[in-house]
Amino acid sequence: MTRTREQIDVPMVVEEGAHAPRYALPGDAGADLSTTVAVDLGPGERLLVPTGVRVALPPGCVGLINPRSGMAARTGLSIVNGPGTIDSGYRGELKVLLINTDRHQPIHLDAGDRIAQLVIVPVLSARFLPAEQLESSARGDGGYGSTGLGSA
Repeated sequence: MTRTREQIDVPMVVEEGAHAPRYALPGDAGADLSTTVAVDLGPGERLLVPTGVRVALPPGCVGLINPRSGMAARTGLSIVNGPGTIDSGYRGELKVLLINTDRHQPIHLDAGDRIAQLVIVPVLSARFLPAEQLESSARGDGGYGSTGLGSA
């Protein structure tokens, strides 16, 4: 089955010297975000890093800032609050809260290095309704790891 992806227009302001978000390959879900400053992160250290990019997401959409999987695998670079949530009404600079998860090696990033991915998705708003009880389900109240219990 062939399916085309819907595209939306997202106005953006990019500071001088910063890189606009861009998809590395056709079909990619995440657009790469780059740092505007050089960064040195010691083992376990975290830092809020600027991208020099501001966007105006359309109503009904949310931006999710995710780690770059290759960078995480190679260096241990990740995002503290991953995914970071960018609400459609936010107009400030996109910043990424990076963390070095490697316990021994520091991470150095140069200005312009790709540090995260921005994924834009439609979002639903919920009406939270009071109820005396909830419908039952196969999972019930089983939480963390409960679906793996009893399996080999």
